Amino acid sequence: MKQALFAVVLIFGSIQQAAEIPVAEWEIIKQKLVEVDRLKEQVESLRAKGAEPAALSTVDAAMDSKYGPNATPTTKTGKLAVGGLIQIWYYTIQRDNRGFFSDPNGNGIADNNLANDNNSFRIRRAELKLSMDINECISSSLMIEVAREVGGFPAFPSNQGLFKKTGTANGGLSTSSTVAGQIGNVAGGPPRILQDPYINFHNIIPYHDIQIGQFKQWVGEEGTRSTAELDFVERSILGLCADNRDLGAVIHGSWWGKDTNDRDGRFQYWAGIFNAAGSFYNPGNEQNRSDNNQSKDFNGRILVRPLWGDCVGKLEIGASYIGGTHGAQNIDVSGYPAVTAATPIPPQNYAYKANVWAIYKFGNGFVKGLWLNGEWGAIRDKQEGSVIAFGNGNLGVGGAKGLTQTALQPFTSQGGFAAAGYRFGDASWVECMPCWLKSFEIAGRYEQFQNIETTNLGNPNRTSVFNTKIGTAGLNYFFSGGTKIQANYNIVELPTGKSNGARNFHDTQNNNFVINFQVAF
Repeated sequence: MKQALFAVVLIFGSIQQAAEIPVAEWEIIKQKLVEVDRLKEQVESLRAKGAEPAALSTVDAAMDSKYGPNATPTTKTGKLAVGGLIQIWYYTIQRDNRGFFSDPNGNGIADNNLANDNNSFRIRRAELKLSMDINECISSSLMIEVAREVGGFPAFPSNQGLFKKTGTANGGLSTSSTVAGQIGNVAGGPPRILQDPYINFHNIIPYHDIQIGQFKQWVGEEGTRSTAELDFVERSILGLCADNRDLGAVIHGSWWGKDTNDRDGRFQYWAGIFNAAGSFYNPGNEQNRSDNNQSKDFNGRILVRPLWGDCVGKLEIGASYIGGTHGAQNIDVSGYPAVTAATPIPPQNYAYKANVWAIYKFGNGFVKGLWLNGEWGAIRDKQEGSVIAFGNGNLGVGGAKGLTQTALQPFTSQGGFAAAGYRFGDASWVECMPCWLKSFEIAGRYEQFQNIETTNLGNPNRTSVFNTKIGTAGLNYFFSGGTKIQANYNIVELPTGKSNGARNFHDTQNNNFVINFQVAF
C-alpha cells in the first residue's frame, strides 16, 4: 500500500513539473525527438545493408595528432620546426656573342660569351632548414641548399660574372670566377651544399647569445639578410660579396628590446672569429673547408635603431668589419714562382671587408609604405690564382701580347648601392585603394662596384679594377608569407670608356630580364 502511494506521488510531481514548462520549450523538445528518431532510422537502414562504421587506424591517429594542418612536428626530444625556400627563375639576356675582354684581332683574346646569354629556366635556390629547440637555453639549425650542385648558369645582375677577371675561348665555362664565384665552388672542388649547421646558446648570459658552427659572417646588411626577404630578385654585387658562410663562433648582444632574452633589440653587436680559408674575392669558397693557414679572421658588427615606431618610422644604421691574414701555406702555389730559399712559402697578406648601411621605412603619414636603403663596402685581398689581363695564350711573363701575374699582390675594390621602394599594402590610404593593388610593391636600385679585374699595364703583379654600373627596375607581387613573384629588368653598363690602344674592352650588350617565382615556408 505504501509503495502504491509513493508511485502516485511521483506521477503527480512529474505532471506538476511538466505543467510548469512553457509551451515553446515543449515544441523545441519535440523537434529534437523527431530528429533523433530520423537518425535512428538512417542507422538501422545502413545496418540492414551491411555497412559498419570505419575504425580509425593507429597510424592515422598518430599522423593526425603530429602532422595535421598547422600542427608543429614533434620529436623525441625538444621542438622541431621545418622550413624551406624554393626559387624558380626564368630569364632572358640581351644577346652578344662577344664577351667583355674579347679582342681577337688586337691582343689575341677570344672571349665569345656564348654560354652566358642563353635564355633559360633555372632552379636558383632549393633550401631545406631544420631548427630544433632542445630546451630554453640550447637550439640548433641545419640547412642544406641542393641547387648548388649545378653550375654553368650566368651570373646576375651582370652575366659577366660576380668578378670578371679573364677571357676564355669556350664561352666562359672554364673561368672559375664566372662560375664558382656565383655558386660557391672551390675551382675543381665539390659544390658547397651544406649551408648552416650550428648550435646556439641563449638565455644563459643576460642580453647575449653565443653561436658556433658554420653560418654567415656578419658583414653588411643585404648580404646577411634572409634570401627569402630580398627586395629584388638577386642581391647587388656588394651584397653577393657578403653572402658568405664560414666556420667559426660569434657572441651576440642585444639591448633595448622586449626583455633580456630578445635577440632583435634596437641596439646590437656581434664579435666573432672565423677560419677564412680562401679569398674574399671568391665568396662561397670558405664554407665546409679546412683552414689553410694558422691565422683567423676577426669579425665585428654593430647596429642601432634610433627611430623605431609607427609615427616616426623605422631607421636602422650599422657598420661591420672582418679582417685577418690570408694566404695558403704549402698549398695553392700555382699563382706564385717556384719555391726557393728566397721565397720558401707563398707570401701572406692582410685582407678585410668593411660595410656601412642605412635603412629607413617611413611612418604614419602620406608617404607611409615608402622605404629607402643604401649600403657601401670595400674589399681588400688577393685572388686565388693568377689573373691574365690580355694575351694570346702565352702564359710566360713578358709575352708579346700578354702579361701574366706571377706574384699576386692584394688590391682593393669598392662600391655600393642605393635603393627605394613603395609597398602599396603598407600605405596610409590602403583602405581606399582597390584590393588587387594592395599586394604590389615597386622598387628601384642603382649600384656600382669595381668587379672588373685586369693586370696592371705598368706592373703585371698588380691588379687594376673598373666599375660595373647597373640600374634595376623591380615589381613584386606578394601572396602570403614568403610566397611572391618578383620581376626585375637590369640595365648593365660595363666600363668600356676605360679602354685604350693597349687594352681594348668590348662593349658587351647584356641587359637582362629575370622573373622569380618563390615559395618560402
